[in-house]
Amino acid sequence: MAIAKRFRIGHDEVFGHGAYLVSPVTPVSDFERSTKESKVQQLDKDTGMPLWSVDVLDADPEAAKKSRTVSVKLSGKVQPVPPAPQGGMPFTLVVFDGLSALPYIDDNGNFARIAWSFKADAMRAPGKGDQPSTASSGSGSSAAA
Repeated sequence: MAIAKRFRIGHDEVFGHGAYLVSPVTPVSDFERSTKESKVQQLDKDTGMPLWSVDVLDADPEAAKKSRTVSVKLSGKVQPVPPAPQGGMPFTLVVFDGLSALPYIDDNGNFARIAWSFKADAMRAPGKGDQPSTASSGSGSSAAA
């Protein structure tokens, strides 16, 4: 049996208590191709489209300190647009469609630990069905982060 390095996982399996945006959507830099004078945006290895990143707070009260805030990558020709904040909340609740995870070893610090790289096809407001609220037209879920 072959198991892919990156695998599909449901939003609720990762963010069972909710995911709240805590940063704007930003381009992912390609550090191998960028120079001081020219910043190059990383491309998705599967779709060839530019990669974008957004930080979210995992609302699980039992989440470890290092795991409370995670980055989720999205691919698309244009910058994805997050859903509008609702109900006067300071953070925007978001759902990721087509979420995938890639485990890796984080050996920064005194002890090595398993960490996760997340990528999604789209993001949307909760309860909006399958209507993603991104300006993205492409996706993919198997590229390494």
